[in-house]
Amino acid sequence: MKLSADQLARKANFKQAKLLIVEDNDDHWLLIQSAIRQCLSEVTVVRVSTTQQALDRLDQWQYQEWEQPKLILLDLYLPHNTDGWQLLEQIKQMPAPLSHIPIVIFSSSEHNDDILKAYQLGASSYLIKPMNAEEWLFFFRKLRSYWWDTATLPRSGFSF
Repeated sequence: MKLSADQLARKANFKQAKLLIVEDNDDHWLLIQSAIRQCLSEVTVVRVSTTQQALDRLDQWQYQEWEQPKLILLDLYLPHNTDGWQLLEQIKQMPAPLSHIPIVIFSSSEHNDDILKAYQLGASSYLIKPMNAEEWLFFFRKLRSYWWDTATLPRSGFSF
C-alpha cells in the first residue's frame, strides 16, 4: 500500500521526534508526563526547568542536528514572564536551524498583552494551560492532532 503525501509527512514528524519542554512547575510536569505517555509515546521528551538549562541544551544540540527538537513547549512564567520572554527572544536569535524550531508558549496567563507579545516575539502558537488532569490529557491530544498529525514539521538537519 502506497502512502499519501500527508501520511508520509506525518510519519516524518515522528522520525527521531523530540519535544523540548521548558517547565519549572513540578506539579505541572507530573501532569504533562502522564498526558504525554498516553498521547505522544513515540516522541522523546526532554524537560528543562530554567532558561539557562534550555539554552545549555540547545547549545549542545547546535551541531548535533539529529538531537534537535521538532517542537519546543515553553512555559511563559519561569517563574516570571520576563524569563519566558527573554528565552523566546534568545532562541529566535540563535543560528538556524535552532531559530526555526516552532515554539509553542503555554501559560496560565490569559492576558491579551501576553498573548500578543508572544506572537510579536515569534512564537508559533500560544496555548493556555489546562486546570486538571483530564484537561491536560485533552490538551495533549489536541497538541498531537495539530503539531504531529497535521502540521509538517522541519526535518532534522534542515537548512535555509
